[in-house]
Amino acid sequence: MNYFLVKSEPFKYSWEQFNKDGQTFWDGVRNYQARNNMKAMKMGDLVLFYHSNEGKEVVGVAKVVKEFYQDPTTEDPKWVVVDLAPVETLKKPVTLEMVKADEFLQDIALVRQGRLSVMPLKQEEFDRILELGNR
Repeated sequence: MNYFLVKSEPFKYSWEQFNKDGQTFWDGVRNYQARNNMKAMKMGDLVLFYHSNEGKEVVGVAKVVKEFYQDPTTEDPKWVVVDLAPVETLKKPVTLEMVKADEFLQDIALVRQGRLSVMPLKQEEFDRILELGNR
C-alpha cells in the first residue's frame, strides 16, 4: 500500500463537502510532479486530506477507489484524475504548525515543497500524522 496527501482549498472543495458527496474525482492538478504522484496511486491506497490556505491542516483520511484516468474537465491528454472516497475524519485537525514542529515530519513534502498539491508519504509519516490527529 502507498500513502499520499492531497490539498484542497476549503472554499473550493472542503472535507465536509467531500463527505456529503461520498466520492469524487480529484481534478484540477496542473503540475507534472503532482500528476505523476496521482498516476502512482493504486486502488485502496490511503490519502490524507489537507485544507490549504484557510486552516492549513490535515482533516481526514480518504482512499483511492479508482486509479488514474483522463481528466474530464480538460481535453488535454496530459492531465489525469483519480477517484477518492472519504474514510474517516480526524478527531482533531493536524495543523501545519504541528507538522513543522514534529521532528519526525521534517522531511515530508508538505514542509519541503509547500506548493505541491499531491504528494507521497512514507507509511511512518502517514501513521505519525494520524497519531497526532487521533489523540
